[in-house]
Amino acid sequence: MKAILLDDFSDPGKINDKDPRQSLLGDYNVNVVCRNVVQDGLGLSPESVDAVTSFDMIEHLHSSPKKFLHDAMKALQPNGVLLLGVPNCVNLRKRITLPLGKGIWSDFSDWYEPPIFRGHVREPDGQDLRKIAQDISLCDYQIFGRNWLGYENKSHIVRTACRIADNILRYIPSLCSDLYLLGWRRQKRG
Repeated sequence: MKAILLDDFSDPGKINDKDPRQSLLGDYNVNVVCRNVVQDGLGLSPESVDAVTSFDMIEHLHSSPKKFLHDAMKALQPNGVLLLGVPNCVNLRKRITLPLGKGIWSDFSDWYEPPIFRGHVREPDGQDLRKIAQDISLCDYQIFGRNWLGYENKSHIVRTACRIADNILRYIPSLCSDLYLLGWRRQKRG
C-alpha cells in the first residue's frame, strides 16, 4: 500500500517530534506532503489513487471545500472510494445542550487571541453531506454515524454509557456526534 498524507501542518501542536505517533508515518512508508490543499489543490494526478479520506477537516475551512472535493474525485481511479468524516452540527448532545446555553463550539481565547482562527467554522449535517455527494457525483453513497467522545474517558461508567449510546445512535445517524460520507467514483463507460 502506498499512502500520502497531505496537510499544511499549521495547527498549533500539529508537529511534535516527541509524539510517538509521528514514527508511525515512517514505519508505514507514508509520504508526508506539506500542502495547503484549499489554496494549492491536492497535487495528485488524475485517476492516480484508489481512496481519498478526509477526517475532521472541511469544518475548519474558511472557504468552500468544493474545489478540494472535486479534486479528490478527479484523483480517484474509477471505482475509487471517498470517505469523508465530519462532526455533526445537530447531534443529540448539541440538541440537548444548546437550549441550556451550552452550544459554543470554541473557547473564546482560541477564537479571539490568535491572528488566524483554525477552529470549526461550519459543521455539516446529513443533508449537507447528501448535497456534497450529489455535487461530486458520488455513486452508491451512504451516510453513517459514530460517537467517539467518551470511549477513552477515565470513568468506567462514562465509557460503558458511551458504548451503549453509540450502538443505539448508529441506527439514527442524524443524532450521532460524527457523520461519515462513503461512496465511489463512477466506473468509466466503455
